[in-house]
Amino acid sequence: MPDRHIFSRAIPSRRPCLTAVLRMAGLRPTRQRVALAEILFAGEHRHVSAEQLLAEVNSAKLNVSLATIYNTLHQFRAAGLLREVAVEASRSYFDTDTSDHHHFYLEDEQRVIDIPASSITIQNLPAPPEGMNITHVDVVVRVRKGPAL
Repeated sequence: MPDRHIFSRAIPSRRPCLTAVLRMAGLRPTRQRVALAEILFAGEHRHVSAEQLLAEVNSAKLNVSLATIYNTLHQFRAAGLLREVAVEASRSYFDTDTSDHHHFYLEDEQRVIDIPASSITIQNLPAPPEGMNITHVDVVVRVRKGPAL
């Protein structure tokens, strides 16, 4: 399995570096994958939806369809290069930080922000079904402006 934090160390402005990282993750470095990787990993860690990435792609005057963006995001996730944060059945964000941590979902802003893993203690997890192992636990705390519950 590839190093899950390899994009954190990659120099995103260098196409050959991204090409090598994609190959190490078992992905063919197509023009569109490399272009999307350049956009996704160009700066600080962040959370992005497919629609947000499409807007960035359009601003960069790249010709990439929404279907290709969805496929690439899911391929990057399967390769361990992104982490998917599902906030609703039909809405996911992709996190460039694949380390163990949790998230706030700001409902009013439809935005995801990090919660450090050390801020939450998970106890008394049930035993997984036979032959399976727990890989990680995702906690998404939904918040909105207004009076506390």
